[in-house]
Amino acid sequence: MAILNKIRQKTLVLILVIAMALFAFVLSGLFDGSASFSNKTQNVVGSINGKDISREDFMQKVEATQRQMGPNATNTQVMNRVWDQEVRQAVLGTQFEELGITVEKDQMRDLLRTALATNPQFLNEAGLFDENKLNEYIANLKDNSAEGYASWVNYEQSIATNALQQNYFNLVKAGLTGTLAEGELDHKLEGNKIDIKFVQVAYSSIADSIVKVSKSDISKYINDNKKEFEVEESRDIKFVQFNEVASVEDEEAIKNELNTYLAGRLVDETGRKDTIIAFSKVKNDAEYINLNSDIKFNDRFVFKLGLASEAADSLYTLNVGETYGPYKEAGYFKISKLIAEKQIPDSAKVRHILIPFLGSQSATPDVTLTEDQAKEQADSLLAVIKANRSKFPELVKEFSSDRGSVENEGRYDWHPYNSMVPEFNDFEFEGKVGDLGVVKTVFGFHIIEIEGQKNKKRAVKVGTIARRIEPSEATTAKIFRDASKFEISAGDKDFEELAKESNYTVRPVNGMKALDESIPGVGNQRQVVRWAFEQEAKVGDIKRFNIPGGYLVAQLVGKHDAGLMSVEDATAKVLPEIRKEKKAELIRTRVSAITLEDLAAAENTTVRNASAINMKNPTISGAGREPLVVGTAFGLSEGETSGLVDGLNGVYMIQVTKVTSAVELDNYQAAANRVEQQKSNTVNSKLFNALKAAAEIEDNRAKSQVQ
Repeated sequence: MAILNKIRQKTLVLILVIAMALFAFVLSGLFDGSASFSNKTQNVVGSINGKDISREDFMQKVEATQRQMGPNATNTQVMNRVWDQEVRQAVLGTQFEELGITVEKDQMRDLLRTALATNPQFLNEAGLFDENKLNEYIANLKDNSAEGYASWVNYEQSIATNALQQNYFNLVKAGLTGTLAEGELDHKLEGNKIDIKFVQVAYSSIADSIVKVSKSDISKYINDNKKEFEVEESRDIKFVQFNEVASVEDEEAIKNELNTYLAGRLVDETGRKDTIIAFSKVKNDAEYINLNSDIKFNDRFVFKLGLASEAADSLYTLNVGETYGPYKEAGYFKISKLIAEKQIPDSAKVRHILIPFLGSQSATPDVTLTEDQAKEQADSLLAVIKANRSKFPELVKEFSSDRGSVENEGRYDWHPYNSMVPEFNDFEFEGKVGDLGVVKTVFGFHIIEIEGQKNKKRAVKVGTIARRIEPSEATTAKIFRDASKFEISAGDKDFEELAKESNYTVRPVNGMKALDESIPGVGNQRQVVRWAFEQEAKVGDIKRFNIPGGYLVAQLVGKHDAGLMSVEDATAKVLPEIRKEKKAELIRTRVSAITLEDLAAAENTTVRNASAINMKNPTISGAGREPLVVGTAFGLSEGETSGLVDGLNGVYMIQVTKVTSAVELDNYQAAANRVEQQKSNTVNSKLFNALKAAAEIEDNRAKSQVQ
């Protein structure tokens, strides 16, 4: 009690101490940048031309896009799409604002009228767009569905954005005309032609080993061509993968278990005795298979081609009741039994009418029939057709929702067995030619008439007990121990040497970017990328990751900041170019000849000819594309010989032997039109990329914890 009294007496002091501590904590956060309210990168995904993209807004769009793209799209793919959309919208939005381009109410109505012109929901009885129906639809959404109305607003915004972009692109195109002078120039670039004689001293004539390239040479080349060698921040890792796969012992255990079902026997498990009936003696095959198999019973007849290729010959020759196996197929061990056989046509020809109902897969927004109502309508149509089959085509056009067959009077010409959904397939192949009936499938109710069948042959129904080939608990435990042991040991030993001792394969991944998500050979492993880019991660760090079907032990090998590519990384690209420059210098140094013949003799080569060369396609027959050499040739007079010219593939000396001028035209308008079209095409393909390159874009996704 004495202690409690003292604490009560010092209450004010305690409050002051706590307040000072909290104040000091906040100040430290401000100074070291860790205070949550000062950490902009946590709340801002990026900035485009000065416009911030908030984390909250970005993630809302990611969530909506994920729903649109479906479950197969990865989180990173969705985020990249949203980011690209944000960049495009912001970059072009800057242009719209500067030019004052907007979409007004009247234009918006015209755009909606065009977009919804064929939507039956907004058409009147004459099949024309009805604006009143659109107004009613929007008002209904606004009053009854906040989520639906928000989706509609987004739809309108997307239409408006597309219109703005089209208007902007059209404005740019309107300023890019092709003048008559440009048309004349284009005509002459293609029509002016020369014939030449030339000698090529190929760079390949000098061995690479003769040319010495130093690191300083490569560094200078990189600095002289900085734009070409700018790189993002990246990481290098190497890893060993530990896959959870069944051992030989595991596979033998699975086969032994399947053999139990083949032979049948009395099983004693923990004092309880169970009788396993032999597969061949089972009466209720479906129940037996579904109870004991990893793959459910398939109650279908198949032809030989429909059987597992590895066992088709053996299965097809079985008698009813006989079994075969175990055999291995598609990651399973299986035993199979021939349950039944019969003669079935291999192809059929039918016509049908499809009546969908609410909830069926073929139901469109205008479908209002319930399942019972659709069944009643199908039965009524069947009665009409039975009374007069000639009415089938007109009833197809009036009632069938299967647009793929309506134009062919509802007919599906000859098609193979099992190409339709099961219920449809059973009716057309198990019935007789001329049969009429109503069949329900996932698409609705079908009124079907069998028009033809051919090529009856033996089909079989095979029941299969399948067991997935997977590692046992003992095997998975061993793989975990191996991966953990390697992770620990690699911290003290050389990663590659340790892997070599255990016969593990080391795989490198170089140049990994901050927003990458895939590891070659492993797939989507965003967790590994995030680890490699963590601020506290150091070169040499090792970590084990759980991956589907096993483990991955990775080592961080290199950290590369954004900027210019390193000499080591650029060597493969730069080395050939520097060698060309040095080889050209060597050739120039040793050449003293001033005629083609003397040069050819000195370099042990020949004088070659090339004809009909033009500037639009600067290619020399037998030498390849050589823009600088061709340009030099067009600067020479007929009969004139050049000095040495450094080309892409060698050093050249050329002589112009003939000059042919382009045909003079009375009017160059057609050529000018071609130039204008080329410019217009360039706008479509390059305008946005040019604007994007000029924009100020700051991408903080990797730092704002959205990736």
